[in-house]
Amino acid sequence: MTRKPLRDPRNLSSNKAEEAREQPAPQYTAQEAGRNMKPSVIIIGADKGGVGKTTIARAVLDYLANNNVITRAFDTENPRGTLHRFHPEETEIVDLTSTADQMKIIDTLETAQIKVSVIDVRAGGLSIALQALHDMGFLDAVKEGEFNFVVFHVLGSSISSLEEIEEIAPYVEDAQYFLVKNHVNDTTFFEWDPVTHRKYFEKVQTAGELTIPKLNEIAYEQVEIAGTPFSTFVADKTAEGDHAGHSFVLRGYVRTWQNKIAEEFDRVGLLGLVAPLAPRAPAVTPGRPGKAGRER
Repeated sequence: MTRKPLRDPRNLSSNKAEEAREQPAPQYTAQEAGRNMKPSVIIIGADKGGVGKTTIARAVLDYLANNNVITRAFDTENPRGTLHRFHPEETEIVDLTSTADQMKIIDTLETAQIKVSVIDVRAGGLSIALQALHDMGFLDAVKEGEFNFVVFHVLGSSISSLEEIEEIAPYVEDAQYFLVKNHVNDTTFFEWDPVTHRKYFEKVQTAGELTIPKLNEIAYEQVEIAGTPFSTFVADKTAEGDHAGHSFVLRGYVRTWQNKIAEEFDRVGLLGLVAPLAPRAPAVTPGRPGKAGRER
């Protein structure tokens, strides 16, 4: 009998992510999955502005919806949230510095029918949000296994952005912590400099790195103008569900971009981390938008 290689005990976060990827996805109904799922929180943020964190949050919501995972979202860009503009039905605008709004999110994790909560943290607010979660005891509950906790830390290309890694490290020891390189805005990173890469990226235990590819500029601009989720744009629908008449070419660019992001989320086992009982949906193919796109 072939023995599986031992996992490195020094790399526990990566081991957990690898186990999630290896685990086959059982085919349960959405109702069964909702009853059995542990509450999960996905935080997407950065302390530096202009890194495209809301674009990542929108991609996460589309990906989960296309895989039959019902989510609720919180937009902390109070009072006028960008995420809420594109996903108004599932998104509530909150102020994470407000105890009342903190209660609105955390106190309902176990009682809410929707078990996956996505929090889009405003620019400059990631450290503040993590400190608040620490002070209220949420991170201790994560350590004890009460909740799944995933952090997508969206990096910029500057040294100040990379320095955030060291600041955030103490708060994500028990989280599935991913470093996200978002190329949507033509951002370049430091792979070309091994010394810089080691200096910052080896200061924290991560579950892996994610790369978000660049989206065609005109396609991205048209989605912004449409003000709808990416999947809805691909499905050629308006926010009300009517025919939109978007360009076939631009929809194709968005569809291809979405599929590449889905491959990244699949690679790191995102579904296994937050919704292990959720049934998988087929990939979005040309001319046949995913379920999320058709319904919106």
